[in-house]
Amino acid sequence: MAELLKHRYSQQYIEQIAKKVKEHHEVFDETGFCKAVFDSSWNMRELKQRMYHITACLHQFINLDYPKAIGVLKKVAPHFDGFGAMVFPDYVETYGMDNWEVSLPALEYFTQFSSSEFSVRPFIIQDSNKMMKQMLEWSLHENEHVRRLASEGCRPRLPWAMALPEFKKSPEAILAILENLKQDISLYVRRSVANNLNDIAKDNPTVTLDTAARWLGKHPDTDWLVKHASRTLLKKGDPQALKLFGFDHQHSEVLQLELSTDQLAIGESFEFSFMLGINGHSNLNATSGELGKTRIEYGIDFVKANGKQSRKVFKIYEGVINSTTKTATKKHNFKQLNTRVHYPGMHRLSLIVNGVEKKSVEFELLSLA
Repeated sequence: MAELLKHRYSQQYIEQIAKKVKEHHEVFDETGFCKAVFDSSWNMRELKQRMYHITACLHQFINLDYPKAIGVLKKVAPHFDGFGAMVFPDYVETYGMDNWEVSLPALEYFTQFSSSEFSVRPFIIQDSNKMMKQMLEWSLHENEHVRRLASEGCRPRLPWAMALPEFKKSPEAILAILENLKQDISLYVRRSVANNLNDIAKDNPTVTLDTAARWLGKHPDTDWLVKHASRTLLKKGDPQALKLFGFDHQHSEVLQLELSTDQLAIGESFEFSFMLGINGHSNLNATSGELGKTRIEYGIDFVKANGKQSRKVFKIYEGVINSTTKTATKKHNFKQLNTRVHYPGMHRLSLIVNGVEKKSVEFELLSLA
């Protein structure tokens, strides 16, 4: 089982931070700092609460005015990376909102060792025009981490972060940044651009679709980016998105859809199989009698705690089918997950082809065996 992120802030990690701060600030009380971090409430704190607490302890024990404290932390930060090192941009967010002259260069610097993607957002909320001008400059930076920050930091719906209501309503201020980065040499950066456009699609699908149409066909890297950015629209069966990628035809029909069982318990799994074939009523539309470019998905209408249903869509296949039929078998597991809790009741599985639900079948999920 993967280590929980909150455990990255181990006693050894905190002691390393204390040691490095001490090297550059000789009056720093290493022992007092570590004791303050691991207080009586430490075990009850989750990931971000631990980060906030460490930030507060650093501020207490460094005991310098903000610019001088940032000077110390800039010397410490290069020795740490990953999520744990986000405590440094968090310090900027917590104590530097009224000192942009010091804070913005600090965020630019700290992001090169971890990420300032969460910490830039309060600055955007405070003054979006000023901050987005800075982020537009960062989109041209020589360091890929800073360029990524320009995109990742202004995602309207960045996970684990405060939302940006202004950009959910109108994302135009983001687009110039994404234009600068759409053919970035770094996949790390291009992936962020795709995720930003996917965020935009959830509130402003036309903006993402128009951008995708302009970028598609210009370069292989950009083609991948556009496709990844359109994943939510494709899962929703958006007609314009399906047409853009050639999944708008309806040559096919589901000739067979069978479950290995129509009753199983939470924690168990089942298999389903299907056969896809040419639609007899529109055979003339199919190239050479082949199924052609096809996107196959299945949706499950899961029962929620309140007894209502909510659909989740999973991709099975996407590509060109050079035959008149396509058969496949797929397994689905109903084990309990942190991200998906199962409840007993009648569920439905549906096969979706090129965004259109073709056939469905019901099954019953029972309480834990």
